[in-house]
Amino acid sequence: MILLKYDGPSGYLRSTLSALHIPVESQMVVCSKTSLQRALISPSNPRSIFFNDSVAAAWVPGEPFVEVAVEDPQQGVLFYTLDQKASGPVQFTRQDRCLQCHESNAALGVPGMLVRSEFTAPNGYAMQQLGEFVSDHRSPFEERWGGWYVTGKVGGLRHMGNLMFADSKVAEPVSKVGEISSLDGRFDTTAYLSPYSHVIALMVFDHQMRMMNLFTSSGWEVRSALYDRQKGPTSGTEPPAVATVLREAANEVVDYMLFVDEAPLHGKIEGTSGFAEEFAARQPRDSKGRSLRQFDLERRLMRFPCSYMIYSDAFEGLPAELKHAIYQRMWQILSGQEKAQKYSRLSSPDRQAVVEILRETKQGLPDYFQAISR
Repeated sequence: MILLKYDGPSGYLRSTLSALHIPVESQMVVCSKTSLQRALISPSNPRSIFFNDSVAAAWVPGEPFVEVAVEDPQQGVLFYTLDQKASGPVQFTRQDRCLQCHESNAALGVPGMLVRSEFTAPNGYAMQQLGEFVSDHRSPFEERWGGWYVTGKVGGLRHMGNLMFADSKVAEPVSKVGEISSLDGRFDTTAYLSPYSHVIALMVFDHQMRMMNLFTSSGWEVRSALYDRQKGPTSGTEPPAVATVLREAANEVVDYMLFVDEAPLHGKIEGTSGFAEEFAARQPRDSKGRSLRQFDLERRLMRFPCSYMIYSDAFEGLPAELKHAIYQRMWQILSGQEKAQKYSRLSSPDRQAVVEILRETKQGLPDYFQAISR
């Protein structure tokens, strides 16, 4: 039994985060009117979002509930609200209306998460005439974080965070804000749990949300193909349709897991929110102290180019046939059997380190993942 405590202006938010093991340090802040709470959201009253590997929670001052999104390994993201009542029963309520936006092409056609970047007016409204972007780790930084506050040192990166736009026909910001170390002074932060919306948390969130959606969409596709095969005539051989679905799904998932198309960094990213330290401290580590959660933040996001989401319940919940295909494709690339030019960005030391870490930390890793030399 979990007891939640109503505490100050944010109500049950802090104890909800604690119960779901979501770090306060993960806070990101959205100032654009882009959710069901758009009437409340503005640059002076933004929405805070927190996350861990499988759950995200959100709240904006004045909102009558805490929002929670949970990744289900088979179904995708499930949405709930928790009423902000100081007395009476405390209960999470399923909210399928969130799927109006969260089951769309931007979420790969499954119940998933959205990370959007929009040209935001000073009053918080998105200027949709100028377009919008769906962000992940492949996105150019110039297209990221429109409508978000961004704190921390960004190493000279140009991005859309902290900018406001006034002309609905010209994408020229009316406010040109450089690096900011804290949200203090931008709006009244009294009700918020943290004065940060840190760039490192935003970068991790960009990566993770598409990774979760890919797990869900590829799982759905493969389960559907396997079901169709089961219904069809038995020929004793693998129908080409299933083999094709498995191959294409595994290729897409593995390319993303190994950060093959990641947008590069060109300067050092730094922060003071504590998110990077909290995130990197989570297990598991190998006998050399290495982890897939360790950051690089000068050339790329992660020190070792393999997603930490390989340890997640979402990955473990994939169909066995798909996991088998993913592992096979990972080994083709990490072992150097795959010679395509785009995989050359994975250096021999990178591939060796990833394999060594996985061999010691990933349960169920196939035996053919053998140590490789540089």
